[in-house]
Amino acid sequence: MTVAPIDASQARRIAYSVVLWQAAVTAVAALLSYVIAGRLAGVSALLGGGISTLASLAMVVLAFRASSSANAQSAARAFFVGEAAKLGTLVVLFVVVLRTLKVSPLAMFAAYLATFFVYWVALANALPSLSGRGGGSARRES
Repeated sequence: MTVAPIDASQARRIAYSVVLWQAAVTAVAALLSYVIAGRLAGVSALLGGGISTLASLAMVVLAFRASSSANAQSAARAFFVGEAAKLGTLVVLFVVVLRTLKVSPLAMFAAYLATFFVYWVALANALPSLSGRGGGSARRES
């Protein structure tokens, strides 16, 4: 197995675009929830998607704070720190919201899952382009 080099600036752009897409999906989910089920559902969806978006933003900021000339070990360390911060942010924010606010759990977790789906779709589409073997899709070359 060979490891292809990854362009750090392209990876950074993709990561920040994922956060933006998560924010957009959060807004759409909140609006739809509001229209379908009312104010509580809309606010709950905004909270669920917002938690996911903030956690992803924390991960991206911490993972890419190292300079692009950093060695592989420090880059990997930065990603582990970013993932730990993402997990911590998720746990803390969900606990705070669930303990202090009245929410619609269905709307909140549906919006969270929608943003999580955005993350995985973006990752699946980005991997071929990051390795330099494709134009951003998971197509096989003949």
